Amino acid sequence: MIFTSTNVFIIFTIIFLLFYMYFWHRLNFQQFLCSPLPHILNLSYNSISIFDLFLASISRNYSITLLKSKPGMGNIFSISLSLDTIITRCWDCATGQASYICNLEDNLHALQTELAELKELRSDLMRRVKIAEDEQQLKRLGQVEGWLQRAETLITDADQLIQESPQHVEKLCMGGCCSSQPRSTHRFGKQITRILRKVKYLKGKGDFSDVASKPPLPSSTERPSEPTVGLESYLKKVWSCLQKEQVGIIGIYGVGGVGKTTLLSQINNKFHDTTHDYHVIWAVASQDRPIEKVQDEIAKRVGLSNEGWKSKSLDEKAGDIRSILHKKKFALLLDDIWEWFDLTRAGIPIPTQENGSKVIFTTRRLDVCCQMQPNMANNIRVECLPSGEALKLFEEKVGSETLHMHPDIHKLAEAVAEECAGLPLALITIGRAMASKKTPQEWEYAIEVLRKSAASVLPGVGKEMYPKLKFSYDCLPDERFRSCFLYCSLC
Repeated sequence: MIFTSTNVFIIFTIIFLLFYMYFWHRLNFQQFLCSPLPHILNLSYNSISIFDLFLASISRNYSITLLKSKPGMGNIFSISLSLDTIITRCWDCATGQASYICNLEDNLHALQTELAELKELRSDLMRRVKIAEDEQQLKRLGQVEGWLQRAETLITDADQLIQESPQHVEKLCMGGCCSSQPRSTHRFGKQITRILRKVKYLKGKGDFSDVASKPPLPSSTERPSEPTVGLESYLKKVWSCLQKEQVGIIGIYGVGGVGKTTLLSQINNKFHDTTHDYHVIWAVASQDRPIEKVQDEIAKRVGLSNEGWKSKSLDEKAGDIRSILHKKKFALLLDDIWEWFDLTRAGIPIPTQENGSKVIFTTRRLDVCCQMQPNMANNIRVECLPSGEALKLFEEKVGSETLHMHPDIHKLAEAVAEECAGLPLALITIGRAMASKKTPQEWEYAIEVLRKSAASVLPGVGKEMYPKLKFSYDCLPDERFRSCFLYCSLC
């Protein structure tokens, strides 16, 4: 290149612009030191300026030589450079910045199209997640949840920019290549370009073969429970036994309706509300096919219940349960057993001090309790409520409004509560039935019915509960309700 006055002027103008851009972008000194200087510079290190380093970082086509001179004469330097490279780089920079304005309308159209597709993809994904969660009881994957959250945020930001776009498009002129307010239009065009890139990227990441998976089984599940009267001391006794490592099986016994199931529910909920390492399983044995019923309940809690489960034999089920529970520290809450329950045949490992597992069961019969746990110190009898607590529970269920309808009702209520013999179930059931009885005559009739009812009419129910059950049955509004009750009792 011939260094005419015009060329020299152009060169120094470009250098001045680049030097200005350098300070405008606040490049630091260390960035130049990281440049490929050995390939660019051939210099002596007794004097070097930031200006020299800036020139060195521009292109490998520069050759700068610093000539050492006599003291006081300064440095003499010569520059050999390629003007084509400088012009190319400046042009690339200028056109790159200008494209944010020139391509604004095209980028806006592209963004609207890509955004619409992103919204459709999000809707389809959310529909798949809803089906998996509601119908299949699955839990959405973390990566799916993260994608949906990012999509929601990105869609909100993109919609906001699209709403602002008309005022910026109106400022375009000269076929869309210039703007009446280039600074704000340039900034807006840059935002559109960046968010368009993000939308395209997120769309590419939205293809999920699976959106949900089977959730991990909870260590315990809360059971419905109401405030109770008189069971607090029994709960403390049972929980105290559970803390003893040498105790593996705990029995709870008492007459029907005394609150054994309620107590067991409170134990279950205490597991739920406290930190522990047990896998808590609730199962009801009852009289009809107790082992099969307990196996099915356990299978649901440990994830064995599926289409092929019902077709398996009792021994096959026992093997599957044993293989699972053998690896767990479990607490089996076994409600309402009527005879000795064979844990081994059901596939339940016998609780020991080594495996740390527990079995807590309820039964009406003391002999069954002794068969399951010979050490009576670990068997807890639930007694009927004393008269004071029984009356308190009964009055709570009747309600103060009914009790104050007539001066005689309160005294009659004491007599009805006495007929319930301190049984919580009877007190609750009859208390609710008497809540609608507003006259002393109705209360007197109730006392008469309770005293005349005989347990011999329905053997096996027990003299404590039969009169109360019959009375509550008679208190149903009409025959339609009574027929429904009898039908449900046969199911």
